[in-house]
Formats: sequence, C-alpha cells, structure tokens
Amino acid sequence: MVLSEKEIFSQTKMKYYLTFAWRNLWRNKKRTLLATSSVLFAVFFATAFRSTQYGQHDYMIKSSVSMYTGYLQIQGKGYWDERSFDYSFEQSESLSAMLMQIPRITTINPRIESVALVSHELETRISPVTGIDPESEHAMSGLRKKLVKGIYLTDSSQGILISEGLAERLRVGVGDSVILYGQGYQGVTAAAQLPVEGILRFPIPKMNNASVYLSLAKSQSLFNTYNRVTCIAVMIDNEKNMPAIQANLSTTIGTNLIVMSWEEMSPELVQMIQADVASEIIIMFILYLIIGFGIFGTVMMMTIERTREFGLLISLGMKRARLLLVTTIEALLVSLIGAVAGTLVAFPLVYYLYLNPIPLTGDAAKAMLVYGFDPIIPFSVEVSVFTSQSVAVFIVALAASLYPLFFIRKIQPVSALQGRGTWTGTHMRRKGKWSIFSFLSKSEKDKNSSSTSRGGVK
Repeated sequence: MVLSEKEIFSQTKMKYYLTFAWRNLWRNKKRTLLATSSVLFAVFFATAFRSTQYGQHDYMIKSSVSMYTGYLQIQGKGYWDERSFDYSFEQSESLSAMLMQIPRITTINPRIESVALVSHELETRISPVTGIDPESEHAMSGLRKKLVKGIYLTDSSQGILISEGLAERLRVGVGDSVILYGQGYQGVTAAAQLPVEGILRFPIPKMNNASVYLSLAKSQSLFNTYNRVTCIAVMIDNEKNMPAIQANLSTTIGTNLIVMSWEEMSPELVQMIQADVASEIIIMFILYLIIGFGIFGTVMMMTIERTREFGLLISLGMKRARLLLVTTIEALLVSLIGAVAGTLVAFPLVYYLYLNPIPLTGDAAKAMLVYGFDPIIPFSVEVSVFTSQSVAVFIVALAASLYPLFFIRKIQPVSALQGRGTWTGTHMRRKGKWSIFSFLSKSEKDKNSSSTSRGGVK
C-alpha cells in the first residue's frame, strides 16, 4: 500500500508530537513520577478491592454448588416443593450416558436425599441422610478430604459416614452401630442398624452437627427406591455456560423431569449477592471519587507549576492547538504508564492472596460460618478484575487531565511570564475573579513596598 505525501506528512508530524511529549515528560522526572504514582496507587487499591469482591462472590457460589446443589440439578416434577420419594425418578444408563456426552458437563452426581432419626442407645437425633456415589460425590464436594477417622465409602459399603458433631451427641465412634429410622418410597418404613465406617469434620457447624452419608446402593435398599434417585447434581466447567446447558437439558431429558439452576434452588444466596453488589457500587463510587480528586489535585499542581513554561512556548510562536495536543499526549502517556504499572504491581499480591486466602477470626468468622461458608477472605484473579480497574482509573485520569486544556486555552503569555496567573489584570477585574498567582504577586509587591519604606526611614 502506497501512502500519499499528505499521509506521510501527517504520520511524521504525529511521531514528532509523541517524541516531543515523551521527552517533555522526563525533563522533570519528579513531576512525572509523582503523577504516574498517583495513577499507579489508584489502580492498585481499586484492583485489590475489586478482587476481594469478585473472589467473595465466586467463593460463595462455588461453595454452595459444590456442597449442596450443583450448578444444575435434574429432579422429578414436584420434588423440590414436596421433598417426597413419590417424586423420585429412575436413573437409567441412557440418561447418564446422555448427560456425560453434553459438552461442558464435568461431573454428574446422583443422590438420594432424605431425613431420618439416628439413634444409639438412649440418644436420638434427627439428621439429613444422603445416599451418594462415593467417587462422584468426592469429585463434586471433596467429601473424602473431610474424613478424620475411619475409611471412606465404596459402592458396596454397608455402613455410614457420620459428621463429628453428630457422633459426639450420639456418643459413637468408628465401629459402633446406629439405627436409622425414616420413611421410604410409597410410604414404606425405612429402618436399619448400620455400622459407623468413618467420621467427617465440616467447618460449617450446621453440617458438622447433623450429616449422615451412605452409599447409593445401600440407600436405595434402605428407602426401597430400587433404581430411583431424588436428584442428579450436575457440575459444569464454567458458570457462564450454565444458561445454555440448562436450555439444552430441558429439551432432551423428557417431560416428567425438570432442570433447576442453583439460582432457583438458592434464592437467599442470590439476594445476598445482589445486596452485596449494591453496597459495593456505592463503595466503588466513593473510591473512584477519592481517586479522581487525588489525581486532579496532582494534575492541577503540575499545571500551575508549568505556567511560565506554557507562557514562554506561546510567546515563542507555538500555537495553542499544538500545545493542547502535546499536553493531551502527555496526559495519555502518564495515565497509561500508571495504569499498566499499577496492574503489574497488583497482580503478584492478588495472586498470592488468591492461593492463600486471608483467614477470619472472632465475630467475623462466626458470621461467615452461620451463613455456611468457611471464614476466609478469598481473592479473584479473573482478567476482568485487572482490565476493568485499569480502564476505569485510566478514564478518571484522562478526565482529570482536561484541566490543562482549559488552563492553556485561557492563558495570557505576558501574565504567565510575569507570574501573574492565567488572565490579565483587566480581564480579572472585569470578571470579578482573581487567581492565586495574582494574589501572591500583589502580596509580594506590598511586602517589597513595605521593606522599601522601612529602608527610607532608616
């Protein structure tokens, strides 16, 4: 492609302006570093704060879906409202094969969920009882890692896993037997004496005080459900793919089954996140306001400091439009350098905290446990965390950099060179406005006159 003479001249001129602006930045290194640092720290703090927000929300969602619901859940129609075995459904091999063939689905976890009385000698407690596929459950929730005593379940296990708090209340240990008593499919009485094969420890008090797990085959035998399950939890690779997968499943699984998302099954969590987002918007607005004033103060100081320089350039014949262009390029370069540097400084710290979340203690930890989450402050390393904050602070910095444009447009070369401010004295008197430089110049003049008078008296 051959460029015209006009295009070549335009590119050469722009390159000249870029070079001129770049050299002008480093003519006064302290001033440039000060402006760049203000943008750097703004990006750093905004990124760190936003990372905690994203991390907290992601952690709450992942904890909920992995321990309880899954991203999606296949159920019989009416089960979610009634929670009865009468709304269970048969888990056929063709259904399982079809689910695993759908792209983006990583794990399917069939479950039988019920509630039963758990007894040992004179102690009796009511507890949720869950029949699980041991390996699928571990892939989804990491249940094997919660084991503190005994052995983990297998597909053919005849015993149970019991939570530590419930074991203490029933005064049982590994090898002891407990009696489960509840209601099975079609009203059949479900009762059995089962050995305790292992004890689980959960950080969440609610789960640690009442949880019983047994193998899927044993639970189907206990509750007389044959090959039926109450739900199939579905895990996917990315939450963003959930709507598409849910729509696909809804059209392929049949008319007697429904697909529910974690948002439908956990409305309290959705409301909590929405309320948190609303408060975070207010906090981010205040943060950006503080950042904006900080950057604007730095830019204003730098601009006022260069009043004589601007007046001299205009006096030597430099057009205001070109001076405005050079100043704008300088602002762009300072903002860009600060935004990139802030991102580079923030990433190592955020990544370290992503791998090593900050533990909470005291009342804050208790509050987190009440809501069913581990007491930690997680961080996120999503690309959008860094890019969005860099762009946002970059825009704020550019907005603050508009001040030199108005300053240069109204500057009077003679007044600037004499240190009398931006406007002439006549213009200021007519408008009823006085600049800080005019005030200082007047004060210095009065001081000099006073000194001269005292000298004359002597």
